[in-house]
Order: sequence, then structure tokens, then C-alpha cells
Amino acid sequence: MYYQIFKEQKLKLNKKILSCILAACISIALPFAFTGCKNDKSVIKINEVTHSVFYAPLYLADALGYFEEEGYSIELENGGGANNTMAAVLSGAADVGFCGPEAAIYTFIGGDEDAPKVFGQMTNRDGSFLVGRTDEKDFDWHSLDGKDVLAGRPGGVPMMTFQYVMKELGVKPNYITNIDFNFMTSSFLGGTADYCTMFEPVASDYEKAGSGYVLGAVGALSGEVPYTCFMAKQSFINDHGDKVEALLRATTKATKYLYENDSLTVANKIVGYFANTSVDSVKTSIDSYKSIDAWVENMAMKESAFNRLQDIIESAGELTRRVNFDDLVITETAQKIYAEVYAK
Repeated sequence: MYYQIFKEQKLKLNKKILSCILAACISIALPFAFTGCKNDKSVIKINEVTHSVFYAPLYLADALGYFEEEGYSIELENGGGANNTMAAVLSGAADVGFCGPEAAIYTFIGGDEDAPKVFGQMTNRDGSFLVGRTDEKDFDWHSLDGKDVLAGRPGGVPMMTFQYVMKELGVKPNYITNIDFNFMTSSFLGGTADYCTMFEPVASDYEKAGSGYVLGAVGALSGEVPYTCFMAKQSFINDHGDKVEALLRATTKATKYLYENDSLTVANKIVGYFANTSVDSVKTSIDSYKSIDAWVENMAMKESAFNRLQDIIESAGELTRRVNFDDLVITETAQKIYAEVYAK
């Protein structure tokens, strides 16, 4: 498990050196992100697990000027997997990690002295879509039995949730696990596997290009899972509570805006955050995520959801021991902001 790698890295490498390595090598700068290392107290540096319309409220908050209203701007980098995102947080290369809470669980179990805490949840179910090579008009998930599937990295929420759903259905695919998260779609395009899970807008763009067919939403089967969350080291939360509040308030307001406006309006606001992607594609993606109730209005994680996630991790054989909700999750700030935003 990668929490052991983190622990070893912290013992062997100076954090300052590791920060530079991470910034240069594992983080892929987005077209709209700030570049370079800034020592700017008004910037919140966020490393996101991947770049997707699944995280529309984050980009929408930026587009609508909600961060600016709070006195901050955001710097986004794509970690390409929760392991990379957590490494960036632990090293100090990022203030906030935006990924599955399993990364925080692993790190906490690993005994990190300043283990990151989850302070806000954005999505409440799996955001990936299954893409196949042929247009299966009467697609049935049992078609995956014995087939090669690219569904994520072992120990990551996408893979574990997919495995959990397949077990519930009694389906036994052959999982291909030796391909990095960022290269799954390109590997599928190159001929690897029979099926591949993709986030939006990649899945829709892939279908429009004639490279495959979107067959089903994993989130429609998975039920509620605390899928993607904001987390930061306890020391950062203690020292920069204003940034934590700003991030939660801006994204909570953006989620409210998203649900109160039509998908085309939202798509026009955030299309600039997706290079070479059309407004229509972004709109389709938003419609898809709205249809599975992807986003939470109250970003305070529920203990029942946290326990369900640990059930999923246990089912995948990736959990050495369970973690108490109160040891890893902070809800007070998110609860306060939800009450403020929705009281208006």
C-alpha cells in the first residue's frame, strides 16, 4: 500500500527536495493553472486526482468569482491518481489534496505524524462511465464476466468501487492493473482491454470520436460513497483555517448554482477549463452527472458514508484496520458554511 511508500519517502528525503521533484515530475499543470512556485498567501494550491467535469463545482466557483470574493485564487495541478495527490500534500507541494478519502485513511494507518484530515466532500458516488469497443444496444453488466477491464489502480476508490459493484452482481472480470491512471484511456485506444472506465468529458468525447461507446454509469450501481474530498494536513488546517473556509464556501455556493441553473448555462461557464472540448460535450457531461445525483449540497461527510467506504476497501482486501470517523474527518466548518449558504 502506498502509505508505506509515503512513510519511507519522508524518512529518506528532505521535504523541500521532494516538493520540487513532485512539482516538476508528477504534477501535470492544467492550461488555466498558475505556473511556477508562488509564495503568495492569497493562493490556495490544490492537487486534484484527475481533471473532470465530475468536479464541476470547483471550476465553477473559480469561473463565477467566488474565490475572488473570499480574497483568494486557486492554483490547480493534476496529480493523475490519489497516490500522487497525497504525496503532493505530504511534501508540501500542495496545500490541499482533492481525491478519494482512501488516501487519507492509508496515510493515517501508516502512522504519519501530521496525517491529512478530510474537511469537505464534493461527490457522493462513482463518477466513471464504462466504455466498450462495440455498441451493445442491450448492454448487461454481466457481459464483463471474464473480460479484460481497465478500471483504475489497486487501492484507489475507482477500482475498489468497481470491484465492489461487480462482486454484488456476481460478475468476475479480469482486471488489468499495471497501467497508470493517466494512461488508461490511451492504452484502451491502443488496444488494451475490452472495456475501460472513463470520467467525463473524456467518455463522451471518446464516443463522439468513434473510438468506443458509453455503455453505463458505474455510479448508478455503486450507491452513495464519499468519492472525492478535500483534505489537508492538520497543521495546515490549524494555521490556515481561513483558506479552508474560503474553499468550502466557494464550492458550496457553486454547487447550489449548479443545481439551480440548467446544464447549458453551467457548461458555458466552465468550458474554458477543458481544452479542445465543446460546450455541447461539457453540457452532456453535466447532464450525466446530474442524472446520478453526483454532487452533495452539504459538504460535511456523513459517518455512515465513511463506514460504507471502509466496507468497500475491506472488500477489496486493502484495509489493514478500520479508522474512527472522528480521527480523520472534520465536519464543523462544512456544516457551518452549508447553513450559511442555504439560509439565503
